[in-house]
Amino acid sequence: MRAMNDTLTMPIPGHIDPVPVPRPAVVREDGRIDLLGLGRESLREALAAAGLEAKQAKLRAKQLWHWIYNRGVTDFTLMTDIAKAQHPWFAQHFVVSRPEVVEAQVSADGTRKWLLRSPDAQDYEMVFIPDADRGTLCVSSQVGCTLNCTFCHTGTMRLVRNLTAGEIVGQVMLARDSLGEWPSQPEGRMLTNIVMMGMGEPLYNFENVRDALKLVMDGDGLALSKRRITLSTSGVVPMMARAGEEIGVNLAVSLHAVTKEVRDEIVPLNRKYGIEELLAACAAYPGANNARRITFEYVMLKDKNDSDAEAHELVRLIRKYRLPAKVNLIPFNPWPGSEYECSTPERVRAFSNIVFESGISAPVRTPRGRDIDAACGQLKTASEKKSRAEMDRLAAEKQAAIG
Repeated sequence: MRAMNDTLTMPIPGHIDPVPVPRPAVVREDGRIDLLGLGRESLREALAAAGLEAKQAKLRAKQLWHWIYNRGVTDFTLMTDIAKAQHPWFAQHFVVSRPEVVEAQVSADGTRKWLLRSPDAQDYEMVFIPDADRGTLCVSSQVGCTLNCTFCHTGTMRLVRNLTAGEIVGQVMLARDSLGEWPSQPEGRMLTNIVMMGMGEPLYNFENVRDALKLVMDGDGLALSKRRITLSTSGVVPMMARAGEEIGVNLAVSLHAVTKEVRDEIVPLNRKYGIEELLAACAAYPGANNARRITFEYVMLKDKNDSDAEAHELVRLIRKYRLPAKVNLIPFNPWPGSEYECSTPERVRAFSNIVFESGISAPVRTPRGRDIDAACGQLKTASEKKSRAEMDRLAAEKQAAIG
């Protein structure tokens, strides 16, 4: 039974390579099992294990699925097709949770950020970005991050553990609650897109991310099309093909540099999986075509990765691997302790023009939610902020620990 998911076992890279580190699953103090994050079969297994006979377990699992994922109901007494006499039994054995909201902030531009807390007192964040024609939820996959990308504020956090499938899908459920978008319906809703671009590296928490997104994509549940979901990776090459085959959502890659020297510095994972190996994996990504282009994220850092020569090299690499590509140019969001500055608007525009003129889309992302630290690379709670010196110290400790 997967009610107490054992995949809190998480891959922590020593410096880069994942090393399995077991984390005990959190058991509720009241002994009840949280049904959020369980698929149809796991729901049935949980009910059977609690004592329902097989036929009843199958029927009730189907009903619970509808109430949890289609209608967003958390109170068993509101599940009207389940006999009232059974409601106390369900409440005694089970709970349908939501992440605890520690803080909710709204930016001047309408962006919303939530600081969430798990039952084991770990904090993580999610962000909702409304636009005229869409609303995008930025979802976290881990508590903290292990990759230490030097431009990214989230990378200054220690990695604590993976989020469970329930904690990942719970972010979507909570956003739906906040937006009043139950029951689930395909048209007329504000939350139209999901990006796995929050805290953490999704491909270092593959199984939980996959299981959560399958719940999100199920047509009888949250019913969000895979074409409206994007998974962003810093380049965990061995997991990319599996992500395409088993999840099948759009792929975004945090590229950020076109030379080994610069990418080694700002995306340390590059020391393990280099640019050429990464782009070859992109070329092989299942389902990538001109209608479903791979997005390359490129943060603009002054005098670091923003020259005309680097723009031309980016074009050369994309053409070399014949990639159906779009490049998102992201103005750097300065944060205390960072050693980088944002490229000037003129430099960003010149870089964009070079890529555009080669026939590759290269829009400049409009910074959102900066006044609440919700912008790209800043998904991090104020209470956890560390100085650059502290980040360097932690990185040195990690390197020393692996010899």
